[in-house]
Formats: sequence, C-alpha cells, structure tokens
Amino acid sequence: MPVVTDIEDLRRLSKKRIAKAIFDYVDRGSYSEATLRANRADLESLTLRQRVAIDVDRRSTRTTMIGQEVAMPVALAPTGLTGLNWADGEMLAARAAERFGVPFCLSTMSICSIEDVAAAVTRPFWFQLYVMRDRGFAASLIERAKAAGCSALVLTLDLQVQGQRHQDIKNGLAVPPRLTLGSFFDILSKPSWTFNVLTGRRKSFGNLEGRIPNADSLTTLSQWIAGQFDPTLSWKDVEWVRGLWGGKIILKGILDAEDAKIAASTGADAIVVSNHGGRQLDGASSSIRALPEVADAVGSSIEVLFDGGIRSGQDVLKALALGAKGTMIGRAFLYGLGAMGERGVTRTLEIIRNELDVTMALCGLRDVRDATPAILKKPL
Repeated sequence: MPVVTDIEDLRRLSKKRIAKAIFDYVDRGSYSEATLRANRADLESLTLRQRVAIDVDRRSTRTTMIGQEVAMPVALAPTGLTGLNWADGEMLAARAAERFGVPFCLSTMSICSIEDVAAAVTRPFWFQLYVMRDRGFAASLIERAKAAGCSALVLTLDLQVQGQRHQDIKNGLAVPPRLTLGSFFDILSKPSWTFNVLTGRRKSFGNLEGRIPNADSLTTLSQWIAGQFDPTLSWKDVEWVRGLWGGKIILKGILDAEDAKIAASTGADAIVVSNHGGRQLDGASSSIRALPEVADAVGSSIEVLFDGGIRSGQDVLKALALGAKGTMIGRAFLYGLGAMGERGVTRTLEIIRNELDVTMALCGLRDVRDATPAILKKPL
C-alpha cells in the first residue's frame, strides 16, 4: 500500500482503481467547469496569518453542528452513486463517520437505501432530500427517514433543473446510461473494481428500487429521475417539507444573501453555502467567495455551514474564519472511498483533522471555535 499523506494521494489512487465514468462523475463539473475551478482557486488564494510564541498546548477541534457534538467541524456531504465507487459505499462511509465522530448525510440518489444505512450504524445520520414532481414519493422518503431515526433532513434547493456535465455524456453516464466502446474497455481494464461493485448489496438507486412502477433496471429508474427534477420548486415547498418532517432541517444550495435571509425566515436550523460542487450553475460564485456575505446577512439567526472545494484542514479553518460553523466534504471522502473503501474514508478524515490541528497551532489557536477573520492575512 503506497504512503498516503494528503487528499490528492487518495484522488490519484481512486483514479487508478475505479472506472473512468464513475471517477469523472465524482471529479468533474458542469459546462466549462469555471465554478468548479473557482471553488479551489479562491480557497487557495486565502492566506493564513502565522503567529508565534503563543501557548497552543491542549488544542481542541471539537465543536457542534446543529447541536450535535462532533470531533471536528466536518460532515460527509450527500453524494449520488457513492456505492459505485466501492461496494456498499454509503454504508461504509456512514460507519467510518460514526466511528470518527462526524455526521454522515445520505443522498436521495444513493446506491444503498436509507434502511441499508440505518442497519449499518448505531447512531442517527442525516438524510438529503430532493423535492420531485411526485410529491407523494418525496413525502414517502421523508417518512422513511423518520422511521430510520435520521437526526436531520438536508433539503437541496439548487437542482430544480440539471446542469449539463459534458464529461458524463462523453463517458456514457447520461440519463439513461449508455455503454460506449471506450467505457466498455475501461471497465475490462478495472477487474478489481468491477468484481467489488458486483458484490455489493445493490447495483441501482436503493431509495427508488421497488418504488417506481415498471422500474426494473438502473436505466428505467434513471429515466424516471430525469423527469422528476421540478422547476416549480419554491419556498412554499420548504414549508411543506418542514411540516412533514418536524425535526431539524438544513437548506443546502444557498449562494446569495437575499436567499439566505429568506431561508433564515423559514425557521430552518441551518443553511449550507454551496454551488453543488460546481456541478450546476457554471459561472456562479465560488462557495468561499459567497460565504462572508451570506454569513453577514443572516448573523446569528441561523447556523451557516459551508460546502465547496475543501481538500484539507487548512481549507476547513479558512471557511470557519469567514463565518461558517461547520463544513461538508464530498469529493474528498469519495476519493478515499474509491481508493481504499472504508479505510480510505477514515484516512480522509484523519488527514483533514491532523491538518486542521497543526494549522490551528501555527495560527495561534487552541480551540477551533475561536477561528475568526483575524487568522487570515487578506480576507476575500
């Protein structure tokens, strides 16, 4: 096993191991990928202030996210098709997160179902919901999440229509999926990945299996999903979801100060500053550039979480300095999962926590909750 020192090491290992179509689904963005690149470039442009001769003994990365005690301010974000990176991937990632002491959020578009994940862990996890045209189906997902004991519902608001991801189409990962000559030979060249995925509990969208009429294959389910993203989604639907759910709710996909104020007025517990990982509106602001304005707009009226481009503990600390209470990682943990399965997810979290701890020390911080813009040399 090669020595893994950072998230990029895991990315390279994942790229070598898994099918190109699945890796590109994780790694790439929409259209020209300008927003995807900006998420990383704008984080990297932030300069941390190095401080010296400050007592930084007995440091702590522990804090809370929506009232939940966490080992560090990082949650595993909801990601589609996770179980195609490694068999039973959602279950493995949820177990790794539970052992580490951070939240795991299951996607509506997961391979393993809500019930599969609930059976794999001993503590509650979060569930992410898309409000589809079929409101009855959306309501049934909420009821299943409640029955599974999920502790928070993450409502994604920025997928009313789907942005085009050029590489997915070129790879044949379209809706419905199609097998190209290139993807066929690529799969043949990845026998360990192919065998691994075939041993998984499920090979399709677990939350949708058996729920859609005449849906007996991944292709049929994908066709149904393609027609289910709903451009009529509005703030009224947020109220409808809150009424059905009755528990803690997080609104994901906020990138504008006015939207943040509206979100705060709904009574939600938290918002996630996010541009869907650069997979939706290409040309939109990077998440980190939008964060200060959103955080200023809502003040202490609602908890602000951050998602978009995090690859290190330094990135986590920068987001906290600019107003986030916690962060979410998607690609970073998927690289670990694709590279090494459950051990890879744990390694991802170890890397980020170790980097966060060292960065705090060198910035003169003992408690992660004390991060403010003062630790940045030149805030955005």
